[in-house]
Amino acid sequence: MSDANFNFDLIIIGAGYGGFDAAKHAAEKGLKVGIIESRDMGGTCVNRGCVPSKALLAASGKVREISNRKHLESFGIHAAPVRFERQKIAEHANKLVSNIRSNLTKTLQRVGVEIIKGFARIEGKQCVGVREVNGVDRVLRAKDIIIATGSDPFVPPGIEIDGRTVFTSDQAINLEWLPKWIAIVGSGYIGLEFADVYTALGCEVSIIEALERVMPTFDKDIAKIASRNLIDNRDIDARSGFLATKITPGCPVNIELSDVKTKEISEEIQVDAVLVATGRIPSSNNLNLESVGVKTERGFIPVNEKMQVIVDGNPIDNLWAVGDVTGKLMLAHAAAAQGTIAVENILGNEKTIDYRSIPAATFTHPEISSVGLMESEAIKLASEENFELGIVRSYFKANSKALAEIEGDGLMKMFFRKDNGEVLGAHIFGLHAADLIQEIANAISRRLGVIELSQEVHTHPTLSEVVEVAYKQAASQLNNN
Repeated sequence: MSDANFNFDLIIIGAGYGGFDAAKHAAEKGLKVGIIESRDMGGTCVNRGCVPSKALLAASGKVREISNRKHLESFGIHAAPVRFERQKIAEHANKLVSNIRSNLTKTLQRVGVEIIKGFARIEGKQCVGVREVNGVDRVLRAKDIIIATGSDPFVPPGIEIDGRTVFTSDQAINLEWLPKWIAIVGSGYIGLEFADVYTALGCEVSIIEALERVMPTFDKDIAKIASRNLIDNRDIDARSGFLATKITPGCPVNIELSDVKTKEISEEIQVDAVLVATGRIPSSNNLNLESVGVKTERGFIPVNEKMQVIVDGNPIDNLWAVGDVTGKLMLAHAAAAQGTIAVENILGNEKTIDYRSIPAATFTHPEISSVGLMESEAIKLASEENFELGIVRSYFKANSKALAEIEGDGLMKMFFRKDNGEVLGAHIFGLHAADLIQEIANAISRRLGVIELSQEVHTHPTLSEVVEVAYKQAASQLNNN
């Protein structure tokens, strides 16, 4: 097919961060780009995820700080009882969303990306069908297609959503009301962040976790110190090993709990509201992927390290996928990186993605962050490659800045190779952990060793010295040191 027969060099389905970065990068490289979005520009992150949740966390974090009389009195500060307006906190989040969504849209328009509002589907090789909001249905042709349709909240069977008393993060982000007692199903990053918001604003919170321990996806040592600070110290009723097998909306909301091991109903509780935070599922339905022979895996679109869609291990020409819909690493910044890498490969510049160096953060107060391998993964790698694994711990209670802030309850745990010092992973709980993790992520990206890293000078007194101490501890343990 000649160039004249194509409407675009590149069509992107989905305008979240993965689609946005791909579109912007491709247009800046001279490609004619069209991006199709059925909902709001910016996808989940801008409209229902990262952005508004951080606004709520920022506001509720201020309330928590001012309300913490014991902590303030340690500084000799005596504050009056704090007052807040729920509606204005919600408006702060909404204004931020509107501003970022507008900026994102203008950025794409400025670089020449054509924005198409409608529902897209694959219509065979290098063809995309789109039903626009005005009802017009047409087929567009593009040399390359990137699928960046993201994900949606997962609601387990037996749970009925009404959007008011039983809801997901999509609705919780609006902060339409503050229940006196709210149950949060799931203790991953979404559940923890909303527990942080709700407890700061005076709600009683219960957490229901199906797995054997609360915070099951976090490093065990980090989960231990984090749960002490974020759950136990806030009088949150946390239950692990229980399934919410049935949740019925209403006033009150009825929750049927079953023991995971016995499968028997163990208790029924009534609360004012329930937030279902049980993870996310890919948005891959109605894409007509079968028209090009693509078979999803639990809804995820299989891709290789170049972000090419694959069938039976082989890439499909001119078809790519990025972001949550691939299931590789469901983070906005990971999607953005994938989008850029897909475009680079479309342009003929062979690039692959390094998932090990992409950090993740939970924006509780204090924060949790991680990058690289989990401990079990590091142990497995050490066994497979026959090297001795090193583990060091660096504590915030030995850090001058943390002590000055009276925030000494924090921990950094790092894994490294004892043969060459390469950093394999790190996990942090403590003040500004989300910022601290980037330094380790950069070291992992460059495959640097702890000898070299331990010689870098860190500003004193700063929290970054927590990382410096870890590097120096690791360097002293190297087999050839």
